[in-house]
Amino acid sequence: MTHVLRFHLLAALALMLILSSALFNRALAADAETLARDSRQALQSLYQSNPVAETLSRSAKAVLVFPNIVKAGLVFGGSYGEGTLFKGGEVAGYYNSVSGSWGWQAGAQSYGYAVFLMTDNAVNYLSESRGWEVGVGPTVVMVDEGVARQLSTTTLQDDAYAFIFDQQGLMAGLSLEGSKISPIRR
Repeated sequence: MTHVLRFHLLAALALMLILSSALFNRALAADAETLARDSRQALQSLYQSNPVAETLSRSAKAVLVFPNIVKAGLVFGGSYGEGTLFKGGEVAGYYNSVSGSWGWQAGAQSYGYAVFLMTDNAVNYLSESRGWEVGVGPTVVMVDEGVARQLSTTTLQDDAYAFIFDQQGLMAGLSLEGSKISPIRR
C-alpha cells in the first residue's frame, strides 16, 4: 500500500471517528437543567482558581460558559460542546461550540471555557447572529496568566474576555479561533 493511499485512509478514518463522536455527543446531550447546573459549577470552579475571572464577572453584561468541550484529531480534527449564557446570574439561553481543523495534529482532550461579554455590542452580536465565529465580530481576548496580571476594571477595553479551564488529555495547542458558537434549543 502506498504512503499516499495509507495517508488518505487514515485521514478518512479520523474524520469518521470525529463525526461519529460529535453525533454521539449530540445524542447524549444534557437536558437544560443539567447543562445549566454543570455550567454554574464550572463557573464557580473557574472563580476559585482564577480570581480575575470573578472580578470580570461583576462588570460583564453576560457570561457564556461551556463546561465541557471535547476535542480530538488525527490530521483532521474537531471539537464540540454545549454551554449556557447567563445574564444577571439567570439562564438566558443555550449554545453549542463547534470547530474543525486540519493539519499536523494528533490527540484528544477536554476542556471548558467561559467568555465574559463586557459590552452590549458583544451581547447583541451573540443574540442577533445565527452563529458567532470567534475571530469575527466582537473582539475576544484570551486571558492567560500574563494578561490576567494586567487586567483591572479600569483597563477593560475589549468586547469579550475568554478563559480556558480544566484541560485534560494531550493535544498540542489550544485556540478558540475558528470556533463557531450557535444557539440551540433545550
